[in-house]
Amino acid sequence: MNREKISGIAHTDHPIKAPLDDESVRRLLSHGAPRGDERVLDLGCGTAEWLLRALAAHPGLHAEGVDTSDEAIEQAGRSAGLLGLRERLVLHHGKAADFVSDRPFDLVVSVGATHAFGGLLPTLAAAREHLAPGGRVLIGDGFWDRTPSPEAVEIFGEMDDLATAVDRIVADGWAPVHAHVSTRRELDDYEWTLWGSLASWALDRPADPDSAEALETATARRKEWLHTYRDSFGFVSLVLRPTSG
Repeated sequence: MNREKISGIAHTDHPIKAPLDDESVRRLLSHGAPRGDERVLDLGCGTAEWLLRALAAHPGLHAEGVDTSDEAIEQAGRSAGLLGLRERLVLHHGKAADFVSDRPFDLVVSVGATHAFGGLLPTLAAAREHLAPGGRVLIGDGFWDRTPSPEAVEIFGEMDDLATAVDRIVADGWAPVHAHVSTRRELDDYEWTLWGSLASWALDRPADPDSAEALETATARRKEWLHTYRDSFGFVSLVLRPTSG
């Protein structure tokens, strides 16, 4: 069972692939695209849930998304069609780091996808290349809320604490104009929903050849979360504007 299929099933009931509830997503988008007629780019869009919500909320907005997954891009196109948003959404199959456009964007989104660029600051550097004058970046990434265990570091790699992360962002030439630190409820709801959805899928399909692996994965990931990183992992979403360059 490949990673993409596992992720797709796990996110069935939580299509935003980040520990954010619907109201948090709405507020972040409202600060990222305050006019409602912006051009928006999502680098690593997956099924384009951020873009679909922005398009649905703002009839004057146009969006583009980039992702390496054929399946995710196809699903995003189908969803946009069902919602009547397809004419305002352009989807690109490819690496976000390789994407080039001849027009800049008013908002660049990259939530939970900094790995595609090799980290937080490289992601911001890539976003800056696409940004129109006066534009904004909406970025979301993990941080250590308290000292992590060696096992947690092995899972997530090296991350900063929140203060250090923000200091690095500011020193890199960005000003936070809005932020949301995911609450304990959002973090817990996200993890319970993901691994509960995957377990339910497996239990509903005992004859499926992937059922046993899906249930095993759900059990292992839930245990990992509860015992290894629940008490140390945090997630922050920031709307940023450049102060230089």
